[in-house]
Amino acid sequence: MRPEAIREFRKRERTRLIAAREALDEATVGRYRQSIDAHLAHMFASLPESPVAFCWPIRNEYDARHFAATLRRRGALTALPVVIGPGHQLAFREWHAGVILEPGPLGIPYPVDSRLLVPRVLVLPMVGFDEQGYRLGYGGGYFDRTLAGLDPKPVAIGVAYELARLATIRPQSWDVPMDWVVTERGAYRREGGALALQQ
Repeated sequence: MRPEAIREFRKRERTRLIAAREALDEATVGRYRQSIDAHLAHMFASLPESPVAFCWPIRNEYDARHFAATLRRRGALTALPVVIGPGHQLAFREWHAGVILEPGPLGIPYPVDSRLLVPRVLVLPMVGFDEQGYRLGYGGGYFDRTLAGLDPKPVAIGVAYELARLATIRPQSWDVPMDWVVTERGAYRREGGALALQQ
């Protein structure tokens, strides 16, 4: 498939999946969020031992702020991404209640002057995901660059709803697969190049 055809495919799928997610009612989104929170807590009991980065939710995404608050109560440091500029990997600043936020790209808030952290775990929203664990995002490539550039590479946990599942996103050489995918159904680990539901 030619690069321009892949770009068009991803654009169509991105539009379709965002529309499906935004059509979910508040009660359903809340129920999915609680299920995802429970799966994260069950599968990743050691998260409070590592700095954890998550994303401010937009457009009916999974809202990780509740889970992040739980982690902080257990002693974890939590951070939000900061866009440095096009073509750059993301930075991460500590966030908790009281940290000053300003609107960034897409109107997503980011911490202004809190300390920089190097996360060991990233909890990433996904517009879509495929059977190999590849993530379809909003198209900016920020997280792929960040995952490729951070040393040591953090554990990447993609979060989405089951409706975001695709057979393939038609991954390219720069796409970085998630180590884990968590949905309202459960936690999937990437094993042998494919997602396997964990019990």
